[in-house]
Parts: sequence; C-alpha cells; structure tokens
Amino acid sequence: MRRVAGPLLAGLILVALCWLSLFPQAPLPPIGAFLDPIHGVWAVARMAELPASAHERIPGLTAPVAVRYDARSVPHIVAANQLDAIRALGFVVARDRQFQLELQARAGAGTLTALVGAAALPLDQETRRLGLPDAAERRFAALADTTWTRRLLDAYAQGINAWVDASPSRPLEYQLLGRRPARWRAIDAMHFFGRMGWTLAYSDLEELQLFARHAVGAAAADALYPRNSPIQEPIQPNGGVAPRVLDGHIPAPGGEPRAAGRHACAGRCTSTAADDAIGSNNWAVAPSRTRDGYALLAGDPHLELSLPSIWYEAHLVVSDSLDVYGVTIPGAPGIVLGFNHDVAWSFTNTEADVLDRYAEVVDDSLAPTKYRLDGTWRPLRQRVERYLDADGRLISADTLRFTHRGPLARTGSGSWQSLRWTVLESGDEFSAMTQAARARNVAEWLDGMSPWRAPAQNMIVADRHGTIAIRSTGRFPIRPTGRGDLIQRGDTSASDWLGDWTISQLPQAVDPPQGFLASANQQPIDPSVERRYLGANWYSPWRALRINELLRADSAVTPDDMRRFQTDPVSAAAERFVPAFLAAAVRFPARDSLTHAAALLAGWDLRFTRENTAAVLFESATRQLQERLWDELGDGPAGTPGLVIAWALLNDPTNAWWDDRRTAPMVEDRDQLLADVLVAAYRQTVMTYGPPESGGWRWDRIRHANIFHLLRIPALSALGIPMQGGATTLSPSSGRGGFGASWRMVVQLGPQMKAWGIYPGGQSGNPASSRYLDRLPRWRDGELDTLLTPSRPEDLLRATATLELAP
Repeated sequence: MRRVAGPLLAGLILVALCWLSLFPQAPLPPIGAFLDPIHGVWAVARMAELPASAHERIPGLTAPVAVRYDARSVPHIVAANQLDAIRALGFVVARDRQFQLELQARAGAGTLTALVGAAALPLDQETRRLGLPDAAERRFAALADTTWTRRLLDAYAQGINAWVDASPSRPLEYQLLGRRPARWRAIDAMHFFGRMGWTLAYSDLEELQLFARHAVGAAAADALYPRNSPIQEPIQPNGGVAPRVLDGHIPAPGGEPRAAGRHACAGRCTSTAADDAIGSNNWAVAPSRTRDGYALLAGDPHLELSLPSIWYEAHLVVSDSLDVYGVTIPGAPGIVLGFNHDVAWSFTNTEADVLDRYAEVVDDSLAPTKYRLDGTWRPLRQRVERYLDADGRLISADTLRFTHRGPLARTGSGSWQSLRWTVLESGDEFSAMTQAARARNVAEWLDGMSPWRAPAQNMIVADRHGTIAIRSTGRFPIRPTGRGDLIQRGDTSASDWLGDWTISQLPQAVDPPQGFLASANQQPIDPSVERRYLGANWYSPWRALRINELLRADSAVTPDDMRRFQTDPVSAAAERFVPAFLAAAVRFPARDSLTHAAALLAGWDLRFTRENTAAVLFESATRQLQERLWDELGDGPAGTPGLVIAWALLNDPTNAWWDDRRTAPMVEDRDQLLADVLVAAYRQTVMTYGPPESGGWRWDRIRHANIFHLLRIPALSALGIPMQGGATTLSPSSGRGGFGASWRMVVQLGPQMKAWGIYPGGQSGNPASSRYLDRLPRWRDGELDTLLTPSRPEDLLRATATLELAP
C-alpha cells in the first residue's frame, strides 16, 4: 500500500481539479480540509483497501456478528438472527458505498439540492411533483413500531449509521462537494424504493397517444402503439411451438398536420425504438432439458450502468433460518436477486401500464383549491415543498395539490391533470423480500412474494426439486374503460379503478410442457388467453424471440450454455429485416452504393460480434428506416413506434406508410423505401467511418459501453469499453452505451447449489481501491465468477479480511 499511495493521491488531487474545471459552479472544498492528512483526500487513498481485520460496534445488535470477506471482497455475514444480519448488511454496504447510499436516498426524497446544490433543483421538483416523497412519508407513518417491516428498516438504519459514526474519513465525493455525510433514516429505504418505482414503472402512454392522434388519427395511433405486440412470444407460454403472429393492418395516416402532433407531445414522449435496446432477461430450464438433470436459472437485469455499480454482492447466514446469497441495492434492506440452498430467483421489468392520468375540473385555473367530482366540489389536499441547500438556505418553494387519486399538475396548455400510480400506494416489498429469502421451494417463494405491489416484476424462480415458474408479480389495476393509455375524465368517480387483477389471474406458469420459461420485457400474456388491458406499446420482442429460439433448440443445456446465451450476438431483428433489404436491392437497377451494401449484408452472419463489419450498416439502415417510415409523426425519432411495427408492415408492400412524403411527388412502396434506406445507410456509414475495407467499420471501434461515475466525473468513469451485442440482441447495446447488463447470474439447482455471477465494476465505491473496477474485464468478455457460499465463517478457507461486529 505504501508504494502506491503517492500515485493514488496525485490522481485523486487531479480528479478534484478536473471536477472544479468541469463544474465551475460546484462548491469549492476548503483546501485545508481537503488536504488534511487525517481526514482529507490523503485518507481516501489510505482507506482504499479493507484492513486485514477490524472490530466495530453497532448499537442495537443483540449478539456478535462475524463477517468474512472472500477473494472477490464479498462479505459473508453470520449472525444470530435476521435483524442482526440486516444491521451488519447496512454496516458493510455503508463501509463500501456510503456516498451512493445517500445519493440514491436523496434522489427518492427530492433533497439532492442539500447535497449538490441548486443545479439539482429540477430533479428534486420532478420527484416531489410526482408525489414520491409524500407517498413514502404516508406509508412510513402507517407502520406501527412493532411491525416486521418497521423493525427491518430500523435495523438497516442502525447498521448504516454505525459506520457513519465510526468512519475516520469522508469518501472522495463528499470532499469534492465540501459536504459531510448525512445520517440514514429508516424512511430512506422507502424513498429509495420510490425512486426505483419511478425508474421501472413510470410511463407516458397517454402522451404518446395524444401526440399520435393529433398527427395521424386515432385508428393509426392505436396501431402504431398497440395494446398487443404483432409477434406473441409471452412469458406465459401460449402452447405454440413457434411465435404467434397476429393478423392486423396499420391504417393509413390521417389527422392534423405533423406540427400539431409534435406540439401535443411537447417534447416529453419517449422513443420506443430507442427503448427497444433497454431491458432485462431471465429464463429457467427444467431438469428434463438440461445435461446434468438439474434445473438451471439465469438472471440478467439491464439497467443504467454506473460506478459504483447499482448492485452490491453479499451473503447472509442465520443458523437454521436463513442462508441467502445474491445482490442487494444500496438502500434495500435485504437480498433482491439471488438464491438460498433450495431456491433461486431473478426479475425483469413487466412494462405493464400502472399509471393513469385524469383531466380534472378545478375552481381556479391558476391556483386551485377544489376539484369537481360527481357534481360536488371537493377540497384539494395541499402541501408546501421547500427546497434547501446544504446550509439550510431556501432555494425555492412549491405548493403541491392532491386529489383522491394522487398529485395534481398543470399541463402546458393550462389544464390540470391528476395522476394515479401504483408506486404511490400501499405494498410491502420489504417483507416480501425477507419471506422469499427463507423459502424452501417454488410454491413458498411465490407465496412469500405475494405482498410485492410495485414496481411490477416478471419474477422467475426454480428449486432443487426441479420446479420452474414465472409470474408477473405486482398490482395491475382494472380500468372501467378497458384502456389505460388514454387520458380519463376526472370529474366522475366512474373513471376510477374498479380493483386489481387477482394473483390467480396474473400472467404466470409453473412447469410448462415445453420445459423452459423466459422473459425479456415482452408482452406477458397472449391476448388469445387474456383480453383485459395490461399495457400497450410493448418493447419489441427481439430478445424474447432469440432466447426462446435458443432454448427450443437445446435439450441438454449446461451452465456454460446459460452463460453464453447472456451475451449471444445474434439479432432476431436482423434475421427478419436483412432478407427484406436484400430482396428490395434485387428489384432495382444496380447502383454502386446499393450493390456494395447488399453484398455486405448478404455476407453477414447476423451476429453483432466485435470484429464484424456489417452490423454498423444494419444499425444505420434500421435507424434510417424508422426516421423515413414514420415521417408523418414529425421530424426526429421522438415518439417513433418500435421496430416490430415496421416489421409488421413488411407483409403490406403498398401500405401508405411506405411513402416518404418528404420526397413528393415521388410515391415509394416497400421495396423502393428499403432500397433507398440501404443506399442512404451505406453512404452515411462511409462518410462517418470511411470505406468498409479501411477497418473503421469494426463493431468494437464503434459500439462501446460507457459506465459513468455517479457524479459524471470522467476520470472516475470507465468509458469506451468495446462490446459485443447490438440494439436487438440478448445483451443490448446502443446509443451512448449507458445501459447494459448490470448483473449476470447463472444458478444450477442440484444437491449442492452452484452459482456464477458478475457485474461491471467492483464492490468498493472508493476510486482508489483495487476493488473499484476489478470485475470489469471479465464482465466485458461475458465471463462469470464462481460465487462462494460457505455457511460458516470457518468454511471460508481464504478470507481476505475479517470484521467482528459487537453490540
């Protein structure tokens, strides 16, 4: 350590100077405190590695707790009871991720300004106006002190605060900001979960519909952002041996001029085509289809990548009642994804519509105090929000209003809308996690997860008995109109939700005849099985198609097969679009650009490997196709339908949508537009990267993962990482490379559990630590680490550090 302290310190001081040059408005840390040899930046380097042994106290512990760190710096926590294990978990997470804990809690509480200053005011205002802090406070206040959930949250807070009190120095981020760590409150876990709900369960379907209806008419809008995906490969198997294709026609565009459509969306609509590259995968294989005769499970959540990672790996052991290994999120009091000695599980986002907007009638268009419901004026609940800086000075103030449905907000047109959202209402996700962690079989696990309400997740699970199951778990409201993607009338209670889907009605399957189950954010249930509204504008099913294709083709799956599937480079979209591009090229007279482009695609194996030189052309072609095909929706990609809608048009070669109206009076059909797109894509790629033979088209020179530090400091980030995979592959990579596989896990559920996993980054949030980026090379290459699960500290033969915790 002594030999590297100097270079590390110089690097950290350089980071500080970079921070100040990049963010000149950032608070300047007092130079004396920053260079303090005991508590300043020197201590950041000195504290970079875990000591060989340490002894600490956690007030509230009922008995000593032993923590042993393995060679991958995973803490194995052995406690006398579950609450003590959670206290220890809070302590070790804070030890490694103190700044991340506070940042994530403040993001959910809408108090980032108190940490980073006025620059965060728009973020805090959005969080509070959505009602997230208000909901957390109401839910927390409803918890009796004696409930399990309240005791769990208190125990977690005790562990975190024990580290805050004992820590001899501040993490680098606090020193750059000139701030001191705040103590953790039990409610902060609820703030954190609210923020996760915003990330995973917030939708803008009503705005997309409004935008599209103005631009192209109601019939076309319903087809472009449909309730049902054109290709059905649901998580609940529909009995087919191949994906089911829905019959359907996309009506010609109508409606008002394009500018009206853009104005209606007001820049807030998201691009479905871009979203297709974001998502998660999980799958499970029954013993009958594995080589070794044991069930296999894989989990692969795709989220925004960050340093430190969103995940933290840990192992909790309580004699005779708990032995659970997996990943937690700093702020979550328990293991979120993982396994015990009998059961393994993982999640993907359901993408169901759990948010509705209501057009309200109010008594005052500028400062309402009442809203009208069923012919009667009702008072609005009002709440004054104050935004403070780190010194407690008032930055801004806001008055929020709430109907019985939820928060009320003024739209850009001056009208008022309220919001009803499952994320703002009751659930008990914390107790669900702890119950599931103790489950001994699939049935117990599913039962334990029943209190989970939001964010809704496709939960896949398998056990050592060979059972596999999946269920879309959460709260799914029943709408009286049968749709949730349209703005509802707010002046009548007849618009309110009628109830929720029951657990037996949820999309689910246990031990299906096909012998495997998979989810990849696709539509969860075939409309031929369940016609009730669950959502709309689903992600394109390319990842779901590919993993089901791989699982159908292999009846002797191995753990290593599961690992390879997670980074499989084949694109199901390319399998469907490349033949169409090639057929279109044949129809027209030879043009140099068209001939060269067609030859490149014809010789491509449809794999997004690092060394290939055709993937960049395909990506450019599909991007240009989306822009030209949906030109009636307005300029630019905002609000464009998913690529699967373009695929649905391939069987309708003269549909009016194929005509690019910007080229009038020319009228294109399918093949003309596809050929023009291929020419334009080829020329654009040459202009950007040079000719194909120059070497500039190699995928690893074009597509990278970019993993930013939480404060977006480049020197603390991992940028420009060459990646395998494209926007439509199982390991999606697109755009700026900020999203990707945040945690990969494979579990074999035999007589003794075997598991492998990895995430990008490392256990430590200290940039000077050898544990900050140590896992990144293997993650980049699609490799997994072996996960060690000893049940006693003495079974860990090579503990790299020990920690003894006492009351």
